[in-house]
Amino acid sequence: MSELLRAPAEIKYAEELDWLESVDDNPKPFSWRLSPKMVRLFVLGSERSDGLDREISPKWFGDRSFVERSIVTLASDRGLLLIGDPGTGKSWLAELLSAAICRSSTLVVQGTAGTTEDHIKYSWNVSMVIAKGQSRESMIPSPIMTAMETGAIGRFEELTRSTSDVQDALISILSEKYISVPELDSDGIVFAKPGFSIIATANSRDRGVNDLSSALKRRFNFVRIPVVTNKKSEAEIVRFRTEELLRRHRIELDVPPTLLDVLLQSFADLRASAAAAGSDDEKLESALSTAEQIGVLEDAILHGNFFGERSLTAHTLASSLVGSLARREPEDLAILNKYLHGVVEPRSREEGGSWPEFLEGGREAIATLS
Repeated sequence: MSELLRAPAEIKYAEELDWLESVDDNPKPFSWRLSPKMVRLFVLGSERSDGLDREISPKWFGDRSFVERSIVTLASDRGLLLIGDPGTGKSWLAELLSAAICRSSTLVVQGTAGTTEDHIKYSWNVSMVIAKGQSRESMIPSPIMTAMETGAIGRFEELTRSTSDVQDALISILSEKYISVPELDSDGIVFAKPGFSIIATANSRDRGVNDLSSALKRRFNFVRIPVVTNKKSEAEIVRFRTEELLRRHRIELDVPPTLLDVLLQSFADLRASAAAAGSDDEKLESALSTAEQIGVLEDAILHGNFFGERSLTAHTLASSLVGSLARREPEDLAILNKYLHGVVEPRSREEGGSWPEFLEGGREAIATLS
């Protein structure tokens, strides 16, 4: 297969999944490709105590209990709802779980205000209907229906951004495990095969947009994914994603540990400031998630590689941070300027290192955008 811009997890880690499947002698629920133990190992990585002949790299960094509860839920007849702030890795965890369980993570419905019931059930090929009438051949199954027919995992991203009518259409699917097709005289019910389940994600910041009904909530097990605040864990996530970026772009560039520390500390400072803010106007619009840290670092690395001296500098990192986080003008610029003067400037005098250059880069970026 030719190289893809972003390969799904089952393709990206195909060799690793094949190997795990070949050595997996543990009991498997339904038609799962891997046992629950091996699914957890694939997601979180192996340890010496696992006794494997090869190392399995960690792909999601978080509390083991979140992954185990997610796996147990999918082994039952309930849906799984991953809920948390933007950038906490909900979608990535859903993709990894789907890839490990059924080797298919692309049966996805994206929830928006424009998502309709057809997107989670079925629609029709109009030209075939005109030519041959309504039949199973002229029906276009949704990703959820395809997952039901194949005993796979269906995914529903941003569930709370869909309207209540669309959400309610999931109730019968999750409880009855079939979809009725009244347009067909025969073969008018599509039943789910063993192994079918749904992983949905929802942003906690969307609460109140389209709240889930109590009936739908009862069909899901909730797993809340918190924002990573542990510096060590966050550094591992950022480093892992950055290494992937460098491999994908074939960039030979080292990320100095001191600059990674500057990035982590900056986000920690800004989160603390947001927590102490008295109103939303005093907070950055950004969620200051780990994913946004990765975006800041990616932007700085690419800028340095294409337009700099093929190296990452504190100046470029600061410029990238300001450019990425200043979404409202002038509110966000004022908040960032206050941070530079109130926190970074004293620190650059006391600690030195990369902070003076970081301060200069941030000031120049704010001046350019103001």
